Amino acid sequence: MYEGNYHMYGVPKMCKEMGRVGHQVARCTVDGLMRAEGLKGIQRAKSPHSTRPKPRTARRVDVMERKFVAERPNRLWVADITYIRTYSGWRTRHSSPMSIHA
Repeated sequence: MYEGNYHMYGVPKMCKEMGRVGHQVARCTVDGLMRAEGLKGIQRAKSPHSTRPKPRTARRVDVMERKFVAERPNRLWVADITYIRTYSGWRTRHSSPMSIHA
């Protein structure tokens, strides 16, 4: 059952799966058996915390006051950082800076 689910199931999912196929087993039993065999489910990666500033840290002045409108070309430039969750961990995707002009 563990291998059939790509080694992803931990104790809670194994208990539910065993109940679905007709084996009512206590959680502590499944926990003990999995521990004895060295089986573990995968752990989900925590989300990146790069955009959450610490309190009381010096911050740059918001010169645009969150109004992303430019009166003329080449006046305001923006870029984007996107975090993408992959099977092996977090990856970042950076967009090229671009000028904003309405």
